[in-house]
Amino acid sequence: MMKATDLFVRCLEAEGVEYVFGVPGEENLDLLESLRGTSIEVIVTRHEQAAAFMAATYGRLTGKVGVCLSTLGPGATNLVTGIAHAQLNGIPLLAITGQTGIRKNATADFQVIDVVNMMRPITKRTAQIQGPGSIPKEIRAAIKVATTERQGACHLELPEDVAAEELDDSARPLPPGLIRRSEADPKAVRQAAEKVRSAKLPIILVSSRGQRNLVSKNLRLFADATGIHVIHTQLGKGVLGDDHPCSLFAFGIHRRDYVNYIVDRADLVICVGYQTLEYPPSLWNPGVDRDILNVDFVPANTEVSFNPAVELVGDISSSLAMLQEELDGYRSDNRQLVPFKLSLERKLFVDGSTNDSFPMRPRRIVRDVRHVLAPEDILCLDNGIYKLWFSRHFPTYQIGTFLIDNTLASMGAGLPTALAAKLVHPERRVLAVVGDGGFLMNSQEMETAVRLGLSVVVLLLNDDAFGFIKWKQRSMGFENYCMDLGNPDFQRYAESYGARGFRVESADGLVPVLEEAFEGEGPALVECRIDYSENTKIWSEELDDLASGEGDTLVF
Repeated sequence: MMKATDLFVRCLEAEGVEYVFGVPGEENLDLLESLRGTSIEVIVTRHEQAAAFMAATYGRLTGKVGVCLSTLGPGATNLVTGIAHAQLNGIPLLAITGQTGIRKNATADFQVIDVVNMMRPITKRTAQIQGPGSIPKEIRAAIKVATTERQGACHLELPEDVAAEELDDSARPLPPGLIRRSEADPKAVRQAAEKVRSAKLPIILVSSRGQRNLVSKNLRLFADATGIHVIHTQLGKGVLGDDHPCSLFAFGIHRRDYVNYIVDRADLVICVGYQTLEYPPSLWNPGVDRDILNVDFVPANTEVSFNPAVELVGDISSSLAMLQEELDGYRSDNRQLVPFKLSLERKLFVDGSTNDSFPMRPRRIVRDVRHVLAPEDILCLDNGIYKLWFSRHFPTYQIGTFLIDNTLASMGAGLPTALAAKLVHPERRVLAVVGDGGFLMNSQEMETAVRLGLSVVVLLLNDDAFGFIKWKQRSMGFENYCMDLGNPDFQRYAESYGARGFRVESADGLVPVLEEAFEGEGPALVECRIDYSENTKIWSEELDDLASGEGDTLVF
């Protein structure tokens, strides 16, 4: 005989689960005991939200399901933000929550809420395991649904009386099946090729679902062959790579920025792995007059500003290869984009990047961080106004190296994301860039980093405020109100956990301090004061002038 949780763990092992991130509680002690001594490593975090963020990052970087664990009630509610983060970002995740007994319940409704229905709006599938015999089916179904395009989050509730039940040793996991993605319809490929050939200026827009090895490889081959230029969304950064001559870099803020003016001139927008919630199509198709070709794993979610004329539905990498073959001999006349790209490179990577004032300006910080990180190293961004500066000004060369959330966009994700990235890629430098506001939402995970011996570096950009909202408040004509904060001594705060703490004292000090932090063992925190006075000039006044035609224009 074996316990139900023994079977549960065998099913997880059969699915290739490597880690379970979470905070255990009374209701899942049987499961924890069954995990003891198995091939699965339990990573205990200091908050369930961080566990869900770590599981999501694991899923994002590996393509396998990230697993997080909590107890019932408040443990489950604490997972919600991280689960929603995975769901909106299209990341495969499985959340496992405990529950009081469904047949033997001695605690009445203490801590009991309807977790299954709570999870329903933020998952692809949620279920309660009502008996040991259903465990293999429920786990196989959850993993299958989570990894099926569009990928997302699933949830299983394991009541404590079911967890403790015994069953015959003959029970076995259901073996994972092989599912091959379909290929695009050949007729649709021919129609797509006709669209491309007849376009005067086609542009490719690549988003989050382009973050796959084969998609990245085939997009590079497609750009090499056709010469069609590529714009990345924030979640698409690195798919083509900004070292490619066809890269027009990335969208930054949710406003009309410089690259939007190229889309204005395009008569065909080829969307690759695009999700509308990440960068709304109304921003690049405000007149609903763009001809759109959509290349994705599944059909598009139609919106007023996003109604593709042709769709290649199937494996994206295969669709790109099929379209390239159909376009054999075609070459885009992109000569008009050459001077534009040169001007854009100046605006993004030169202007403002050598400013030596202190507190430091954002563009100097972005440049110095790029100097410290190799192309394969990983940058993990929390959510704040610095996220927009990095999205716009940080050249990215490979998939999975620029980790950002521009869907749920929750503060507090930066540090847990970095910890999971370091687990997946221990050989790379991993840098979390956080604000003082977002860092203190999950700063307790510094202890997790110390306990696990993870040599991550946290760059904390401190302005003693909720800087993003403060800028937005000002841009709306309101006086400053409720945005300024008090903070601890962050250097000593890091050291109190057993991490190393550093403080940048001048603009010239950031690079050497970061290098010192990376060369040491274990986690480190680097505090750097930041001056956001450029927010208004760049993100408000300059873009307003650009929209009115009065500002500095790029060469076309």
